Amino acid sequence: MRPELDIRLCFLDHAEPSLSRTLAQLDGPRPVVVPLLLSTGYHVKVDLAATGLPLARALGPHPLLAEALAHRLAEAGAPSHAPVVLAGAGSSDPAARADTARTADLLAARLGRPVTPAYLSGHGPTPHQALAAHRAAAHPETALATYLLAPGHFARRAADTPATWTSAPLGAHPALARLVLHRYDEARARALLPAAA
Repeated sequence: MRPELDIRLCFLDHAEPSLSRTLAQLDGPRPVVVPLLLSTGYHVKVDLAATGLPLARALGPHPLLAEALAHRLAEAGAPSHAPVVLAGAGSSDPAARADTARTADLLAARLGRPVTPAYLSGHGPTPHQALAAHRAAAHPETALATYLLAPGHFARRAADTPATWTSAPLGAHPALARLVLHRYDEARARALLPAAA
């Protein structure tokens, strides 16, 4: 979407290339760090903040995520009347959980029907519990919105629920790409950096 930007991909924890290695290889304008994370948790507050570089906010919550989630649900065949469970990765950080709950509210507003937040790790409700609650409330057919960026362990757990329809992870959705650029622009403006940074 912006071929003039010098974009470097790196990873936290054990995957390569690491953030520190990538930063060490840069020579030029001060970079902006844009976390591809859906909520504000430990990595944003501690790991990335420790770089001292201009740091964008976590991606979520944001209406563009609700747009991408709604599109992925439609791709999965979920009808417009089905209640939805939003399955996020989960966190012990209350701020991260609040971000997921806010995204559920944004998705509910976009879809015009209830969306229940659930968590694939940490404190519940789990997707299984949320789906069971919908069945107990006489909603046997429920859609599961996979609130994850990519396939992997948590996506497999989301797919292994009794939901009638389960969406794919967000992946390379155009709305997600627009959101990454929006977060970059916000951080660059706060740091008063030139557009090429």
